[in-house]
Amino acid sequence: MLFGITGISVALDQWTKWWARANIEFGGQWLPDWLAWLGPYARFVHWYNSGAAFGMFQNGNLVFTILAFVVIGAILYYYPRVENSDWTLRLAMGLQLGGALGNLIDRLMMGKVTDFISIGAFPVFNIADASISVGVAVLLLGVWLKEREEKLKAAAAGAEPAKEG
Repeated sequence: MLFGITGISVALDQWTKWWARANIEFGGQWLPDWLAWLGPYARFVHWYNSGAAFGMFQNGNLVFTILAFVVIGAILYYYPRVENSDWTLRLAMGLQLGGALGNLIDRLMMGKVTDFISIGAFPVFNIADASISVGVAVLLLGVWLKEREEKLKAAAAGAEPAKEG
């Protein structure tokens, strides 16, 4: 599951970044005619980022390259220790690994990350950034579901009548 989710995330990220670099001049924007109504809200652009996701902490390429290796190592170390039934954590780790690898490839190959999705006033981002963000959201959902399940089990155990011995 880890390598499947990671592979899809990295492949989609790298293909879309390649497409943006090949079809949109740097600093330019593009939106197909049939989506022109989205123009005020969303468009594809060609931009570079030397910082973290969503353009934060610019000029931190070396720090974020090292951090990506640490995150990748941690995920590869902990993933085999996750219970097979914990699908949310497994999915979250796959998405986060894919996002980390997608942006790491850009950092190592170009010294910066290609961003191309622009929505409203939100910072320009890419599929890898979205993969990391969705991975965090899935992780939080999983934690919430697990806590909810444990509370229900505890409540059910407390509601059972005591057995006489």
